[in-house]
Amino acid sequence: MAHMITNIQIVPVKPQDGLVAFASFVYNNAFYVASVGIYTRPGGGFRLTYPTRKSAAASIPLFHPISKEIAAMIENAVISKYETIMADGR
Repeated sequence: MAHMITNIQIVPVKPQDGLVAFASFVYNNAFYVASVGIYTRPGGGFRLTYPTRKSAAASIPLFHPISKEIAAMIENAVISKYETIMADGR
């Protein structure tokens, strides 16, 4: 099965604690994913964070990729789109 990331939307934010933007995208034309944070890495580059719900005891992930292959594919697509938007000055 071929995996697809489409309809990537980036919303830049005023940088704070490494957060530079939020992203949303569609996975395999079947699943809409929103509120993915784009953060700078201390050594350069970017990383993604997925939404969590905080309870009294812990942060509970709402969703996230469970395979390294899919995580890398999503990261590459989203970060590439972010870099393109920032290079265009939007």
